[in-house]
Order: sequence, then C-alpha cells, then structure tokens
Amino acid sequence: MDKKQARLRRARKTRAKIAELKAVRLCVNRTNLHIYAQLISDCGSKVLASASTLETGVRKDITNGGNVAAAAAVGKLIAERAKAAGIETVAFDRSGFKYHGRIKALAEAAREGGLKF
Repeated sequence: MDKKQARLRRARKTRAKIAELKAVRLCVNRTNLHIYAQLISDCGSKVLASASTLETGVRKDITNGGNVAAAAAVGKLIAERAKAAGIETVAFDRSGFKYHGRIKALAEAAREGGLKF
C-alpha cells in the first residue's frame, strides 16, 4: 500500500463514521499549491458552501496558496459562509491528511470564525 492509498483508506473510515452521525461535514482537500474546503450536506449529495485559495478575494490577500497563512484565510472564509448558510456545527473531515500544518491552521481558523466541531 502506497502513501496515497493509505490516506484514502483513512478518509473512507472517517467518512463512514460521519455518515453514521448524519452531520454536515467540513471536507478539506490539500494540494502542493492550494487548499480547498467544502461544507457538504448530511445526506452527502449537496455542497452547501465552499472556499479555496483559487478565489480572487483570497488570492489578492495571500502571496502563496500552499502555506499556513493561506489555509487560515480559507478557514475564516468557510466559517463566514457557513454562518451565512445557517450552519453552526459540523464534522471535520480531513480527508485522511494528518492533523498538523495547513490542515490544523484551517481548522483553528474555522473554529475562531464560529464553527463548532
């Protein structure tokens, strides 16, 4: 099993648990250059809100989309959009990534923005 397969296996286990809970999930995807966050409905078929470092509003505030500062900006933005959609509590789906660095920065910024998970 290579690194990607192991990450996807961890992601499947997490998503199965979140599906049991019937909770809105904050799904995070990370690449070398960018970070993406989506709020997915409890049934798992609808995206309620999204934010990423590709958006023009975020890009002019940051110099590089692949660092901790960019992840924190996306975390704040997704928290604002969740509040606008009337969502306060979510389940954090880190997609099998380790909880450190950019993933941790996004989660902490979302918590500071008012999301509970």
